[in-house]
Amino acid sequence: MNSQRLARIQEMLARRQPDLTLCLEQVHKPHNISAIIRTADAIGIHDIHAVWPEEKMRTAVSSSAGSNNWVNVHTHDSIEQAVSEVTAQTMQVLATNLSDKAVDFREIDYTKPTCIIVGQEKTGISDQALALADHHIVIPMLGMVQSLNVSVAAALILYEAQRQRQVAGLYQRDYSDIDPQEQQRLLFEGGYPTLARVAKHKGLPYPRIDHEGNIHADQAWWDSMQATRKR
Repeated sequence: MNSQRLARIQEMLARRQPDLTLCLEQVHKPHNISAIIRTADAIGIHDIHAVWPEEKMRTAVSSSAGSNNWVNVHTHDSIEQAVSEVTAQTMQVLATNLSDKAVDFREIDYTKPTCIIVGQEKTGISDQALALADHHIVIPMLGMVQSLNVSVAAALILYEAQRQRQVAGLYQRDYSDIDPQEQQRLLFEGGYPTLARVAKHKGLPYPRIDHEGNIHADQAWWDSMQATRKR
């Protein structure tokens, strides 16, 4: 791994926002999922959640090109399960919904730990999700159309969250908030993608990557990496 690549990965890790996330409730169109994951990575979100059958989600997530290598997508069987996981991390839960109690999305304090629920393309957010949310938020619409595409709405909200967090200095941190094993995974997969594919294919553990981006592995690991499969 060259020094420029190492610096870029380390900078990305330092700007990650582990206490900001999205929850996709039954969002199923591949181009929307792809756009949302790409935006999440751009904002510095490391994990997002999705309520959708895993086999269908896997197909949709694969369309997000390289973005899903940097953003973890956690699938859940129900919205209750997803919300339970984020509230256990003391996150406020926001639901995008046009209701009497909805507030302008810019009035929310996104410097707090936050999960934003976005709903299915046709039917929107379920009644169950709305009941679980701490706040309903709305993007003001001044024309005849009453809603935006789900990926566009997610992007607008996330960039407001980014703006607030930048002002608050939350992007100026080291990457100690990211699990050390996750740091090592990203350094190896991002810095040595070919070796990572071989190791994964052979079921070998990832080696340790030091602060200079060098691989630390014993000879047995290298021998296993270089060995050809016997027929």
